[in-house]
Amino acid sequence: MRDIVSEIWSTARRNKLRTTLTGFAVAWGIFMLIVLLGSGNGLINATILQNQRFLSSSMIVYGGETSKAYHGFKEGRWINLQKRDINTTETEFKENIDEVGAQYRTSATISLGQQYISTSVCGVYPNHTKIEKMEMLYGRFINDVDINQSRKVLIVSNKQAKELCPKDYKKLLGTYVKVGNFAFKVVGIYKERENSRADAYSSYSAIKRIYGAKDDDAGRIEFTFHGLESDGENLEFEKAYRKRLNENHHVHPEDESAIWIRNNYRQSLQMDLAVKVIHTALWVVGLLTLLSGIVGVSNIMLITVKERTHEFGIRKAIGAKPWSILKLIIVESVTITTFFGYIGMVLGIAANEYMDATAGHQVADFGAGSMAMFIDPTVGLDVCIEATMVMVIAGTIAGLIPAFKASKIRPIEALRAD
Repeated sequence: MRDIVSEIWSTARRNKLRTTLTGFAVAWGIFMLIVLLGSGNGLINATILQNQRFLSSSMIVYGGETSKAYHGFKEGRWINLQKRDINTTETEFKENIDEVGAQYRTSATISLGQQYISTSVCGVYPNHTKIEKMEMLYGRFINDVDINQSRKVLIVSNKQAKELCPKDYKKLLGTYVKVGNFAFKVVGIYKERENSRADAYSSYSAIKRIYGAKDDDAGRIEFTFHGLESDGENLEFEKAYRKRLNENHHVHPEDESAIWIRNNYRQSLQMDLAVKVIHTALWVVGLLTLLSGIVGVSNIMLITVKERTHEFGIRKAIGAKPWSILKLIIVESVTITTFFGYIGMVLGIAANEYMDATAGHQVADFGAGSMAMFIDPTVGLDVCIEATMVMVIAGTIAGLIPAFKASKIRPIEALRAD
């Protein structure tokens, strides 16, 4: 074995350019496959995580701007949802709607002694924690009694609690803090999501009474639903529901810009389809890139064997067996492709780790929320190893065919070869 390794090393040193080109083709194909798949997985993971934030069987409704003139009103009129829209949602769509809630958001400074934070305070109903899948760490969320009695209670995130009470944020539970000029009792602490903007929460009735009593803006409506099992059923429900709310605001029945609906079920279906398309496209591009590396390796191996025909003739003339020549080429091909394939795999993994350390921690702010655009851009070790093995096998087969011919050639013919 030592003799074979020594001979391979000697051959590689004599043919540095050829060996380098072969190695580059192998390493580049594997490197690009791993980087492409890693980048795609980063985008897919961020998309899936964002989509999983919300309960799929839920909708969030908010006002928009009219796009059609109707009943003497010009287009371009801004629509704010009102209390009657909440009542319409609760009473007229009971066949599909379960729990109805609403959001009313305001900006405020929350302070405790010398510590303070500036954040959004969102008045919500109890169903909000189901729709946004919030994880409570300590205490409780908003309940029906809070809504009915307009209690000034507050739920903050664990990071907000640490800013207000740095020594032991759990002690904030049950403490009164100032929200603007009003005293609110902290009744719950929830787990803040990574790479996401956190709000403080209170009862909808209290926040609306304090900050929105002078206007008829009800904020956003949110509800859970059942019985809508397909994209078509959801689309039909949206049309009927939007048409009914349009009536409340004297908007054209077919105007889809006045009332916006975030249907998390349809979002989920569309996201699943997009993820499948992206994943398939990445594999197609990655495999084509890997194929280009295989073609490069194959061409170089063909040239290599042809160049060494004279050498093989000398070996056979002094008594070398066909199998020894065949074994030499196979071992040389496997060694070169394995070595450079490993280099390509390591560089690809390193590139993915670099992307994770840089782009993986960047958050895009959309005003109404924020999200990470790149999460865990990595590829499983099994995929890396499989890609390397494919390249090794391809390189071996590429060298095997001409090597088999070379091993069968008669010494006199091989010695005459250029």
